[in-house]
Amino acid sequence: MVADRSSEQRRALGDFVRAQRERTSPASHGLPLGGRRRTPGLRREELAQLCGLSTTWFTWIEQGRDVSVSAGALARLANALRLGRAERAYLFDVAGKPDPDRTADGADAFIAPAVLACVETIRSPAYILDRTWTARSWNAAARRLFAGWLDAPGEHRCNLLRFIFLVPSARTLICDWEARARRVAAEFRAACSAHFDDPDLRALIAELRQHSAEFAQFWEQHGVLGREGGERTFNHPRDGFVRYEQVTFNLASQSDVKLTMLVAPEKTQRVGTGFSPR
Repeated sequence: MVADRSSEQRRALGDFVRAQRERTSPASHGLPLGGRRRTPGLRREELAQLCGLSTTWFTWIEQGRDVSVSAGALARLANALRLGRAERAYLFDVAGKPDPDRTADGADAFIAPAVLACVETIRSPAYILDRTWTARSWNAAARRLFAGWLDAPGEHRCNLLRFIFLVPSARTLICDWEARARRVAAEFRAACSAHFDDPDLRALIAELRQHSAEFAQFWEQHGVLGREGGERTFNHPRDGFVRYEQVTFNLASQSDVKLTMLVAPEKTQRVGTGFSPR
């Protein structure tokens, strides 16, 4: 039941459903585009008809009201909105329902010492993030690459989001900073969707929204993306322009714990860890 979730999560669910509805083209469902539309996307009544649910139900969901929703209804909604994998996972997480197509796993703040130590065996820049995307371990190559983050003093130096959005040097180090920062905000929303009640996460999000206009803007857009690999480029203060391919793994026993490696394009590596690729 949505009633079992916090008011913040109910609002997050409503905002997400509305944002996705407004982004879904009626033409993708064979609906006519004629007539006056206040939004370029689907109307509530159109989405309700596609899902076999009532317009009133959608109205209450989008208003963040205390209503019940079944996993079956969420599945029909996800299909009607043509949600991707990360977006579908986010929908079920904020609604407080398990997705039949997703294996549930628990998370724990404790990370085994052997896991933390594994980054030292990796030659490429590598680091481990916890649920709040705070680096819990990193190797010398990562410390050198991420000048201003992993090599910087300060109480909150290790949090990736604080570095990207609050440390001015990140805008110089990270090529195409705005596009990358927007994607990181969407990846973080997807990653923390099941834990909006976590006080540490709520405090972090509130801090970032208060002190970073860009984070506040990106967060309000309700973008949701999986943390996937791809090319990452940097303007390093000592090494100049450098390019890597990012590879991210989830710890098999703790899905909130992520190992990220940045591999030079000309190199390939096999790393034996307790992580599963994502």
